[in-house]
Amino acid sequence: MMNLMHWRLLVAIAECGTITRAAEQVGMTQSGASQALAQMEDMLGVQVFIRERRQALPTAIGQQVLEQARVMLGALAQVRRQVDAARGMPHGSLRLAGFPMVLAHVLPPLLRRFRQLHPGIEVVQLEVSDDEVEALLEAQLVDLGVVLNPAAERRSWLLGLDSWVAVLPREHPWQAASIDLATLLAQPFVLATGGCSVNARSLAADAGLSLAQVRIEVREWNSAFSLVREGLGVTLVPESTLPEQRQGLRVLPLSRPIERRFALVAAPGREQSGMVQAFVQILE
Repeated sequence: MMNLMHWRLLVAIAECGTITRAAEQVGMTQSGASQALAQMEDMLGVQVFIRERRQALPTAIGQQVLEQARVMLGALAQVRRQVDAARGMPHGSLRLAGFPMVLAHVLPPLLRRFRQLHPGIEVVQLEVSDDEVEALLEAQLVDLGVVLNPAAERRSWLLGLDSWVAVLPREHPWQAASIDLATLLAQPFVLATGGCSVNARSLAADAGLSLAQVRIEVREWNSAFSLVREGLGVTLVPESTLPEQRQGLRVLPLSRPIERRFALVAAPGREQSGMVQAFVQILE
């Protein structure tokens, strides 16, 4: 039996070009999406996509199926808009600013859920640094922003917590199961910022320490991991940025843990906006 998720998957595959990216967009696993597509093609009795070189290209009959799928999903979205309007639900565009890691890894499932509940609201995402998030919020150029370590008295909606961890070359002589911040910062250092003002340098300053031997400074976390593998130094990163493949690396917790909080904050005067309230209700 084909359901709404199957039709959304078909359209997502056509738009994304690969089953893997389409699966992420609709909230399925890659294997689950492949099985669902095979079941749909079996029930329809036609091949909708040709798989070649990791791409999925629609067949001639697949184009016709996709055209009708878009009509069907568009009609459903219109029904939802009419129902939302009757219930007084908000419509429009919600502008949200955040830094790369959160936009890529934390927000996508929330955005998928939000689109399902509120198809009449378009979420426009702006990828900026954490300093730029604050500037955009202050200028009211966005409705919501992802803020690092918001002050306790500031109204915010928590998205997640992240611990800072040390990353050393595999052959580094340090033998203990953890490392203190002062010892880490005294090593030859690869400074990674991730495009954020909160990084090893700012953490050092907060602790009354300094980075004694910065060998190189990079923006991308992955660049830092490559340099650490090459033995250029050690680094300090948020745990969520660690690569899946950690060959050549040793990851150690800090002996005194340091966490970073990231949360949604509304622009001044936008806290009670219908669209803002609709979005933060997903978190609550």
